[in-house]
Amino acid sequence: MSSILGEKRVPKELLRSRVSMEKFSFSTTAELVSDKRLIGQERAAKAVSFGLSLDKKGFNIFVVGNPGSGRMTYAMRQIEAKAKKLPAPDDWLYMHNFENPSSPIAINMPAGQGKRFAQTMTDVIEELKSTLSKAFEDSQYEDAKAQLVKEFQEQVNELMDRLRNIAQQNGFLIKRTPQGFVNIPLVKVEEDGKVIQREMQQEEFEALPEEEQKRLQEISEKISQHTLETLRKIRDLEKTLKDRIKELERNISRSAISPFLSELRERYGKFQKLLEWIASMEEDVIKNFNIFVAAARDESIEVDFGKYMVNVFVSNDPEEGAPVIRESNPTYYNLMGKVEYESRQGYLYTDFRKIVAGAIHRANGGYLVLEAEELLRQYLSYDALKRALKDEKLTIENLGEQLGFLPVSSLRPEPIPLNIKVVIVGTRLIYYLLSLYDKEFSELFKIKADFDVDMPRNENTEYDMAVFVAEYTQQENLLPYDREAVGEVIEYASRLADHKQRMTTQMNKITEVLVEATAWARAEGKEAVEASDVRKAIKEMRYRVSLIEDRMFKAFEDGILRVEVDGERVGQINGLTVIDMREHSFGHPVRITSNVYMGQEGVVNIEREVKLTGPIHNKGLLILSSYLGKKYAQDMPLTLSARIAFEQTYEEIEGDSASSTELYCLLSSLSGYSLKQGIAVTGSVDQFGNIQPIGGVNEKIEGFFRYCKLRGLTGEQGVMIPKQNLIHLMLDHEVLEAVEEGKFHIWAIDTVDEGLEILTGVPAGVPDESGKYPDETVHGKAKERLRFFMEEAAKLKKALQKTEREENSENN
Repeated sequence: MSSILGEKRVPKELLRSRVSMEKFSFSTTAELVSDKRLIGQERAAKAVSFGLSLDKKGFNIFVVGNPGSGRMTYAMRQIEAKAKKLPAPDDWLYMHNFENPSSPIAINMPAGQGKRFAQTMTDVIEELKSTLSKAFEDSQYEDAKAQLVKEFQEQVNELMDRLRNIAQQNGFLIKRTPQGFVNIPLVKVEEDGKVIQREMQQEEFEALPEEEQKRLQEISEKISQHTLETLRKIRDLEKTLKDRIKELERNISRSAISPFLSELRERYGKFQKLLEWIASMEEDVIKNFNIFVAAARDESIEVDFGKYMVNVFVSNDPEEGAPVIRESNPTYYNLMGKVEYESRQGYLYTDFRKIVAGAIHRANGGYLVLEAEELLRQYLSYDALKRALKDEKLTIENLGEQLGFLPVSSLRPEPIPLNIKVVIVGTRLIYYLLSLYDKEFSELFKIKADFDVDMPRNENTEYDMAVFVAEYTQQENLLPYDREAVGEVIEYASRLADHKQRMTTQMNKITEVLVEATAWARAEGKEAVEASDVRKAIKEMRYRVSLIEDRMFKAFEDGILRVEVDGERVGQINGLTVIDMREHSFGHPVRITSNVYMGQEGVVNIEREVKLTGPIHNKGLLILSSYLGKKYAQDMPLTLSARIAFEQTYEEIEGDSASSTELYCLLSSLSGYSLKQGIAVTGSVDQFGNIQPIGGVNEKIEGFFRYCKLRGLTGEQGVMIPKQNLIHLMLDHEVLEAVEEGKFHIWAIDTVDEGLEILTGVPAGVPDESGKYPDETVHGKAKERLRFFMEEAAKLKKALQKTEREENSENN
């Protein structure tokens, strides 16, 4: 027994991978220079670099990794470096569409020129007000207009004179009344010896013979026809006058504004679309010259010249390279832009000046960075983003139409071409769900940059970690770290990775320790952080989140939670489990018990019967049953009923890390050999009795150590673990000290038989050529007990059959 205890005992050197200080030539991290490199993420770094180098449709990037792994920081750093080397994209302007005001025109021009053009237009409009007002105050305009009116009046007078002559020749007078022109017959009378004509009175007309009246009426109708023809000609003359005055005004307006617009055309002559807009704008100004004149003459008149202004939709700095936009709140409007409204006298009003750019517009020609979780909370945003990437154009749409509600009359701005690289940062779960359920996702995000959860630990990466400590402490104005403190940080990174040869990439967890260790060092007036400060920070961080662990420990201390950590028991053993509270995981022992008796039910887990176990745990129990069949039922049936229970557990049990522990407990009950209660056990088992690795080995060992320490370390206590878990050991310094002093032990085993010998102090037993185990061995006693169950069951069966036959004979 003593030989296997020594053989399987793990030496202190294998319980924690220490950093060799000889590797570091610096005294403190203040001597190190940061190179801004990403530590331990070569695969992700290459993917990001490759993705940024491709300018093809669909080669957008999805950065996969856990929060705190530096994924966002690195992605932003690489994108910004790449963007600075690229030219700034064009500015985009929205301008009034004079032909279709509901569809504003999109015009692009080189970066930085958009704002200058907008200011130019503002200045031009002010100049036009003054210039047009002066042009129409000039006597040249008034004289020309008066001449046109004079010519018109002469033509009208000539027509009216001709009409009067026709009427007079026919004995009528044309008289204008409020109701129009009236034809009045004339009569000849002698007055003062002269024959004159005067208007016929109504009674004189009525006194005329009927035939005469009819004749006069016919003449009057003919004169009326002439009158109508004359009035038509006068209306034509009036229209001609208006047209000539308008043409005069157009010529004067065109002449007045031509110098300003010619300068615009000359300056922006290479922008064909802008020249077309200037032409339309010129015609509109000429058409509405009067509002310019009115505004210049009376400042109290409110005139909106907005349609001649410019909405600088997107403006880029030509010196800053391509834009990099990170949108942390990608609502539909924040991402895709919107058309704003304002209330005017109870009505909603909008125009092209109220078109607002979204993040995707500001990033056009550059890079847009989004967080997957935030984006998917806004399902309309995600759909709109995909549509824009597929169509390679940006369309601002009314959100009501997106939702299928009754469309609201709104602007439909001209779409803008889209040339963008989208980088989404998210977790693996989100990436795989999108890949599985969204067929368009893989077509649009063809580059996956996968940030690993940990990285190799070697001489190079240990030095990289030291450089990272230097960079972060300098950046955040923390104290420098001495070599031993850096070593402690590196070992903590391995502990977080649960691996001696790897370190975590969750750099946020490392930086938390760096900040807190500095606080403890400064509290003691130190100039540099030492290893003791790092240990203090880790201990205090754990203490703040370990309330539940302490409550469970107190229950053990008070005897409420029954766990025996010394002595020996048959059919009882200490298993180990890990409780994960997200911010804190800890191990604690759980008492496992078993009973065996004659029967046919096999091995039954009590927790399973009441549905307190998960599928993986149930699988482990079935493997245990298979092991028993292979070990003991090759030459006889297995006549066994067994019950196994996790005592004082009332929540679901999952995982197979206790399957070997259950097996030891069961074999103890079968063989009658007691198990050492000071040795806790973890490890899964296969059908052939091989011990397999488990998770949370450090937490499990430290949890049991704490319980043993409370009751008093005897020097015989410890934990038995799978040998494959040696690579994961990064135990706390307190456990290391106890092991070094011989007060606590770790044993690493490969097989169930090795574990049986450590736990019972009795050989497990090896079968001879006939398959018989030696009597004084665990397997020998277990087989003997199982054979007894079988024989007794056979006797009982025969007795029952005999009784049945006798009863049947009596009845017959």
